[in-house]
Amino acid sequence: MISRRNVLAALGAGLAIPAWAQHHPGHDPVYSHLTDPKIKTPPLDTMKLQQVFDSPAPKAAQQGRWVTRAALPLPRSEMAWATTLNNRMHIVGGYGEQRVDRPYHHVYDQASDKWIDAPLLPRGANHVGVAVVNGKLYAIGGFIEQNRRPDNLCFVLDGDSWRAIAPLPKPFAAIGCAAINGHLHAIGGAIGDTFATKKSVDWHLVYDPRIDQWSTRSPMPTGRDHTGTLAVNGKIHVIGGRVDSFHTNSNLHHVYDPKADKWEPRAPLPTARSGHGAVFYRGRIFVMGGEGTNRVYGQNEGYDVEKDIWESYAPMPTPRHGLGAAAIGNFIHVAGGGPIMGGAIQSAIHEAFTLD
Repeated sequence: MISRRNVLAALGAGLAIPAWAQHHPGHDPVYSHLTDPKIKTPPLDTMKLQQVFDSPAPKAAQQGRWVTRAALPLPRSEMAWATTLNNRMHIVGGYGEQRVDRPYHHVYDQASDKWIDAPLLPRGANHVGVAVVNGKLYAIGGFIEQNRRPDNLCFVLDGDSWRAIAPLPKPFAAIGCAAINGHLHAIGGAIGDTFATKKSVDWHLVYDPRIDQWSTRSPMPTGRDHTGTLAVNGKIHVIGGRVDSFHTNSNLHHVYDPKADKWEPRAPLPTARSGHGAVFYRGRIFVMGGEGTNRVYGQNEGYDVEKDIWESYAPMPTPRHGLGAAAIGNFIHVAGGGPIMGGAIQSAIHEAFTLD
């Protein structure tokens, strides 16, 4: 069931960006169009028709709440993921300013509620996999055209600049990345230089920073991309995602044990989706946002790792996909993303969830 909620309050809150116009004059501060810079009004009717808020999972006793935080410096989407380093959220690459090959790197500081311009990627890309290993930020693969034509380039943020590391053995993008025991796992993703040839893969590669080398591990049971992937208690959870297209989204939830090099199924994601955020917070994995056929999801579903059950929590005020999500302290921060299906519109909206 689709709930048509008015998002004007969220739009108004997102307009308060004091320093934004100084750096990006002439751009809309909340939304931008991928192909036509003259479009300044977000497609509110389409957004309302596509928004989904209702989860099939039982409601948690403590629903939590969402608050508005400082908007991104400019509207962005299809960063694919975000990560936390030194209590700050890093968002890398993505669509923005009518381009899909931007080298963006923005960092959010929760203490000051401000965004910081950080060292740009050596090349622009979208759907870049990110993870922190041994206190360093890694950027893995990415598409250099719109959701297609992946490359195999990988980088690590070394001090104030990015440094190239061993490339992926083969190009792919929209990869789920997670760090375990000082190694970076790159799982699933998509290949294809055209929309007609694009498909999901079940690949599982591991990078060892000590020797700057990639090796292979057991592939995940079903190839998919745009997943929610994260490490919890020494194991890797891969949740949801798409099989070749968001028209065939998956609710699969698999867990990888690096000691046994084996995969096992877990309780499936209540709402099948892709391009969502997945964050470990307060002993649960929270999955929010995502897209499907004529759908943009606001559902915020939490997984109890010990009990193997899902519950629903307060949904996102502004459903989005291709967003950046990361936990800092008592909040899950969700920034940017597309408010309608596909990559046509980007947003700068930044909302944060808390159970306090």
